[in-house]
Amino acid sequence: MKRVLCLILILLLVVPTLVGCGEKESDTVKVALVAPLTGDFAEYGTGFDNAVKLLADEWNEKGGVLGKQIEVVSYDDKNSGEEAASIAERIVGDKSISAVVGHFASGVCMAASPTYQEVGIVEISPSASHPDYSSEGDYIFRNNSLINVEAAETLKIASEVFDAKRVAVLSVKTDWGTSTSDILINDLAAEYPNLEIVGHEEIVDGTVDFSPTVTALMENEPDTIIVVGMYNILGPFTLQYKDVDPDINLIGFSNAYSEQLIELAKEDAEGICLPTIFFHSSLDEKVATFVSSYEEAYGSIPNSLTAQAYDSMGLILTAMEKSGSVDRETIKNELYNITYDGISGSTTFDENGDALKTFNWLTIKDGEFVEVER
Repeated sequence: MKRVLCLILILLLVVPTLVGCGEKESDTVKVALVAPLTGDFAEYGTGFDNAVKLLADEWNEKGGVLGKQIEVVSYDDKNSGEEAASIAERIVGDKSISAVVGHFASGVCMAASPTYQEVGIVEISPSASHPDYSSEGDYIFRNNSLINVEAAETLKIASEVFDAKRVAVLSVKTDWGTSTSDILINDLAAEYPNLEIVGHEEIVDGTVDFSPTVTALMENEPDTIIVVGMYNILGPFTLQYKDVDPDINLIGFSNAYSEQLIELAKEDAEGICLPTIFFHSSLDEKVATFVSSYEEAYGSIPNSLTAQAYDSMGLILTAMEKSGSVDRETIKNELYNITYDGISGSTTFDENGDALKTFNWLTIKDGEFVEVER
């Protein structure tokens, strides 16, 4: 009898241990955020990180997704393709991570995307604009426009807002800058027979003295200049060019949409135009709430790319919610079916994983961004 009781006691001790050895379902949902959190592009990466965590917090306050709390796992790729590829290997090997928001630059995204595609985990980039990025496979998405689409918008602005006849192009020597200027000049300009491309100059990122560039461009007598560069290029270039030609028309891209553009260009920022998917002063209640929450949390006004990161996270969580699953493949399948009403507009993905977007045209008037009346 004593032996029987001993066996029963042993079984009672062992059985819970055996049960505990089984795979326990996690009470959290993990999404990876990968971006340059240090280095020259840390401002953009930090904006991504802030926005994704802000949305996760908002969902968590309402109960999370599928009854589970959302955890954002952040990685710093330093805007390096080599670092991004290494991080991608770590992410796909962590089965607790359901999806990825990131990376920033197209080339960096394309260094990591083959790994995400091979293993089968969704990557949504808020900013990769190179046409070849999404062709990696069906797990690769972008929540922004392609290079050629946004470049076409700048030419429309040149033609319709400024009635431009002689257009010059200034571009930064990066993969994005070189590709965009090439498409702009050699592919798209031909669609505007009344508009002539009269010059093209390239500068390295971080240029401070634009004097040689200004001189070279002025020799071609442009009435409008399209600047393929971020606000750190467009701002100081505007200041130096308008010092010798105050009547020049200037057009930027959405990655120059920042309050810092106005700070850098000062009073010469007046009249700069650019296309953007997101407008922080929109009367849309969702946008106003997001801008207010972001500014309260982080002390700055979000830009277009930050807003697109916020919506990228929203797309992933909504796909989980609608499909009732955090399974990687299920999330991917659902993303092709949903229409997401976000702060950067209504978003659907085509068969390539490219987001279909509508642009606002903004200009700077009296030191503030306002919409161009069309």
